[in-house]
Amino acid sequence: MVELTNMQDWFNDYPFILMAFKFMIVVLVVTIGIQLIRAYLKRKITNTAIRYKAQKGTEVFGYILLFLLAISYFSGSIKDLTLIIGVITAGLAFALQELILSIVGSIYILLFKVYQPGDRIEINNIKGDVIDVDSMYTTMMEIGGWISGDNYSGRIVKLSNAYVFKGGVYNYSQDFPFIWDELDLPIRYGSDIDLAKAIVIKIASEILSEFTINSKSQWEGIVKKYYIEDAEVQPTLAVSLTDNWIKFNLRYIVDFKKRRSVKHHLSDRIRVEFENSEGKIVLASATIELIKIPELDVKVNIAKQE
Repeated sequence: MVELTNMQDWFNDYPFILMAFKFMIVVLVVTIGIQLIRAYLKRKITNTAIRYKAQKGTEVFGYILLFLLAISYFSGSIKDLTLIIGVITAGLAFALQELILSIVGSIYILLFKVYQPGDRIEINNIKGDVIDVDSMYTTMMEIGGWISGDNYSGRIVKLSNAYVFKGGVYNYSQDFPFIWDELDLPIRYGSDIDLAKAIVIKIASEILSEFTINSKSQWEGIVKKYYIEDAEVQPTLAVSLTDNWIKFNLRYIVDFKKRRSVKHHLSDRIRVEFENSEGKIVLASATIELIKIPELDVKVNIAKQE
C-alpha cells in the first residue's frame, strides 16, 4: 500500500509521465484501428491500384491524426513536453538510429519523389521494380540475380528506406522512361563494310523508330528541367578496327522494360540480312583459321647392317 502511495506521489510530482503513458495507449488504439481499416480495404477492394492508394491514404491519415492528437493532448504542458521530448529523443536517437533513419527516409522519398511504385530502380546493388513503399521499407520485385538480362528472378526484396541516404539511387523510369543500350557486331576483314553499315542502320531505324520518336519529346523536357546537354536519340553506328575483326558498335535508345526483347530482334534481323548477302558480309569469331600447312622435309637415315 505504501508503494502504491509512493507511485501516486511520484506521478503527482511528474504529471507529464502519466500523460505520456496515457498517450501511448491512445497511439496503440489508433494504430490498431488503422491496421484493421487497411485489412478491411484489402479484402473489399479488388482493383490493385485503387486498393494500394486506399491503403496508403489510410496510413497517411493515421500519421496526421496521431500528430494532431499529440499537439492537442500536450498543448497544456509545453514546458514539460519540451523536457521529456529532449530526454526521449536523446535515448531513441542512439538506440533506434536505423529505425529513425528509415522513417525519415520514407518521408524524404515521398516529398522529393525519389521513386514510387512502378519505377525500376537500383539501390544498394539491388535492381528491381518498386511494388510498395511504406513507412519503413521499400519492397521490390528483384531483377537479375542469377537471371541474365532484365528479367524477374521471382524474389521479393524488402530494403530499409534508410539506404536512400547511404548511396546512389538509380531510377530507370522517372522523368525519362528510356535507356541507351549497345549492340556489338564483329565483322570479318574483307567483308563489304559499306553494305554492312547500310543494313545495320536500316534495320535499327525500322525497329527503333517508335522509341526514337517517343523519347525525343521527353528528352527535350529533361533538358529544360535539368542542367544537361542535349543528346542524340537516333541510332548511331561507330566502326573501329581490332586485331581480329572490324567492330560495329550500334548505340540506340529503348524503353527500359523492352531492352532484352529489342536486342533480340535487332540481332536476329541483322543475322538474317548478313546471311542473305551472298557471302559479301561475314560475321567474325575468335577462332584460329589454318590457312596453309607448312611443307615438311623429313630425311630418314637408315644405317646399313653388315
